[in-house]
Amino acid sequence: MKIRELISATKAAPSYCLSEKLLDKEVHISTDTRTIKAGDFYLPLKGASFDGEKFIEQALEKGAIGAFCSSYPFQIVEKGENDGAVFLKVSDTLTAYLQLASFRRNQINPMVIAVTGSSGKTTTKELVASVVSEKYKTFKTPLNHNNEIGFCQTIFEMPDNTEVLVLEMGMRGLGEIELLSRYAEPDITIICNVGTAHIGRLGSRENIAKAKCEIVKCQRGQYFIAHDDELIRKTVKFNGEQIYYSIKDVDILEKSKNYSRFKYMGNIYELNVGGDYNIENALSAINTGYKIGLKTEEIQAGLKKYHPIEKRWEGVNAGGFEIINDSYNANPESMRAFVDTIFELYDNYVLVLGDMGELGVNEIQYHKELGEYINSHKKLNSQTTVVTIGELSENISNEIKNCKSVHFKNIEEAVDYIRQNISKDTKIFLKASRSMKFERIIENLVG
Repeated sequence: MKIRELISATKAAPSYCLSEKLLDKEVHISTDTRTIKAGDFYLPLKGASFDGEKFIEQALEKGAIGAFCSSYPFQIVEKGENDGAVFLKVSDTLTAYLQLASFRRNQINPMVIAVTGSSGKTTTKELVASVVSEKYKTFKTPLNHNNEIGFCQTIFEMPDNTEVLVLEMGMRGLGEIELLSRYAEPDITIICNVGTAHIGRLGSRENIAKAKCEIVKCQRGQYFIAHDDELIRKTVKFNGEQIYYSIKDVDILEKSKNYSRFKYMGNIYELNVGGDYNIENALSAINTGYKIGLKTEEIQAGLKKYHPIEKRWEGVNAGGFEIINDSYNANPESMRAFVDTIFELYDNYVLVLGDMGELGVNEIQYHKELGEYINSHKKLNSQTTVVTIGELSENISNEIKNCKSVHFKNIEEAVDYIRQNISKDTKIFLKASRSMKFERIIENLVG
């Protein structure tokens, strides 16, 4: 962006009167002094435990030609070493970052599809992107960059020729998705579901629904697509077309461990993954595809090209053990969907389950209920072994009586148990919140 665009987008106050030549200088925005390059413009961010403005001098020493700041760093200017540096004063640097992202979003002007949900939003984002890329040059939120800073990073990584931008929007409290929506101005919004993730912060599913439905507050397009949930229908305030989908709308023709074939709205689709929840997530992609002008065969091709991202049903071999790693995240709803899929599609397996985070004052009860769900499942194999790891997950294990269940406080003990007691022709499934760092199970088994 040109320096004059930085000023225009953020209404920043320059530290001195800039020449036309300097105003027209194009710069790359950097928020990290560790990777900043000569000629970059530094945008320092602040957090609970860090203050990027303390590194302005370091950024200039590495060749940055200027920096945003909330107060002019006179101690640097007075040294006389950086008299030519451009300082742009703003009230808040994160807001400035969002304003710059909004400027670039409108400069490129892609169609923006925003996705949120208590669980399944990353998978849905990937499915939507896989479908729409059959017709349009598509860019999507990388990894889990679904907060304010991740949104800005996504916008600035977006190629100039992007036609469709698929954004994942996460939240930890009320107001956060509305903020993202304000700067993203989505054309199409999707809510996968409203579950109990973050209920410890928000207190109820009603509040979670309220937070998720903020996604439409700054929507400029006419389509809202969501899981058919009475709570979403009751909560959302949207005047455009509302499209609801459910697994109940699907005729499942064939499903196996790594394949699904189903009929929806008169057409047949295929996925190279198993699980009813993956089929349901695909319905949002199908509806999105039709609304933006894709043909049925393009949607079919896009779905068939989808492959899970890392830690989402990821198959690996570790020390001779075949492992399916789905430890990207976990909450009661995604745990139950995980269990349903395994019980239905597999015969010889071990479940390794860890703590579910951010469930609030009822966290023990949620873990007990999962144990009860497993124990009473109509397709539970009595030969199954359930291994639980962590503090809270012991409550899962305590409720399981109809198959073998063992609990360990840490990963190392669980790995020792697996090595000594599980045969290598048994498939091992991992599921836990990301904070449990279940990738260490794989690392230890390899080691």
